[in-house]
Amino acid sequence: MGRGAPPLPHQSGGAFVRPTHRRKRRPSRLPLVGVGLAGLALLWLSRGWWWPAPPPPQMILVLGGDADRERVAAQLARADGLPVVVSGGSNPEYATWVFREVEGLPANQVRLDYRAQDTLTNFTSLVDDLRQARVRHALLVTSVDHMDRALLVGRIVAGSRGIHLTPVPVSCGKACLTESRQKVWGDGLRAVVWVLSGRDLRTWGRSELAGWLRRAGVF
Repeated sequence: MGRGAPPLPHQSGGAFVRPTHRRKRRPSRLPLVGVGLAGLALLWLSRGWWWPAPPPPQMILVLGGDADRERVAAQLARADGLPVVVSGGSNPEYATWVFREVEGLPANQVRLDYRAQDTLTNFTSLVDDLRQARVRHALLVTSVDHMDRALLVGRIVAGSRGIHLTPVPVSCGKACLTESRQKVWGDGLRAVVWVLSGRDLRTWGRSELAGWLRRAGVF
C-alpha cells in the first residue's frame, strides 16, 4: 500500500477498529396484546348477536347457606314443574320436609347434593353432571347478598360448559351481609384458574405450601 492511501473502511489512522453492530430493537408486542384483548372484549360484549340463545330454563340450582333459598326454590319448582338440585343445602330432614311435605314435590323432582364446601365447589362439583344431562339453562337461586359472587363464579364455571344462568335472588332482610369486592373477585379468580387448569387455587396453594414446609423440615 503506497503512502497517502486512504485508510480502509475499518481503519482509523491506520489502526484496525472492530466494526460495531447495533442490535435492532424488537418491536414491542404490547400494542398487539392490547388490540387482542380489545378484540376479545368486543367479541364478548357482542355475544348477544352471535351466541345461540339459551332454551327456556330446564332446572333450578339452589346454593345452600340459607333455608329461605330452599323454600323459594320449592315454590318455583311447584309452579314451573322444573327439577331442583340443592348444592350444599340444609340437612336432608329439613330439605325433604320443605320439598315434599310443604310443597308436595315428588322425590324424583329434587336432588340433594352435599359435595360442595363453598361457592366455587357449588358449581365445580355439579357442572359436568349438568353438561352430561344436556342442561343449557338453569335458574340460580341464592340470597341477594350472595348473588354477585355466585353469579360471577357460576358464569365462569358453568359458562365454560355452555350453561346459561338466570339469577333468582332471595331476600335476606336484616340478615344481609354485604360482601367485599375482594371476596367477589377472589372467587372469580379461583373460578378462572379452575376452568384453565381443573384445580382450585385455594386448596392447591395449601397443598403446595404444606409440601414445601415438610421438605423444609418444619413438620
